[in-house]
Amino acid sequence: MRPFFVGICMLKAINSISEFTGRLAAWLFFAVGFFITYEVFMRHVFTMPTIWVDEVSRIIQIWAAYLAAAFALKHREMVVIDIVFRDENSTIRKWLDSFALVLIIIFCAVAVYYGFELWLKSTLRGHTTDTYLALPKWFTQASIWVGFGLLLLQAIAEISKIWTPASSPTVHQ
Repeated sequence: MRPFFVGICMLKAINSISEFTGRLAAWLFFAVGFFITYEVFMRHVFTMPTIWVDEVSRIIQIWAAYLAAAFALKHREMVVIDIVFRDENSTIRKWLDSFALVLIIIFCAVAVYYGFELWLKSTLRGHTTDTYLALPKWFTQASIWVGFGLLLLQAIAEISKIWTPASSPTVHQ
């Protein structure tokens, strides 16, 4: 009984993290819109463009996109093709959904491995962007392995939801 309880706690933790990062991503996208509006205002009204908005907005967009992936999977907002197997409780649909999630897990594992490797090299060598701000590259590159790591965990949680009799793929906690 104890391993089951630990598994439930881990699933709730993964779902909570995905929910948090999805909401954080939404606020980050909002911030990007605010920064770009500020840049347009400064450039066209005061003819005083900023030096930071472009690079900072790009970095925030990258982080927001990667942080939102697990949230999108949790809420089943990724592409789902259900032309043939519409009944989410049918065994064949569960197997097909599981297969798709296993493919996501494999892709995420590869992305985490190589993304972490790239991040570590940039961190150890002190690489920076080739811009005026010269921000460390590790900051942007960390978004790859962090985002895909979160997506990998959420895919594992989704597989367990599919095969747990008490839950349905459409019910999210």
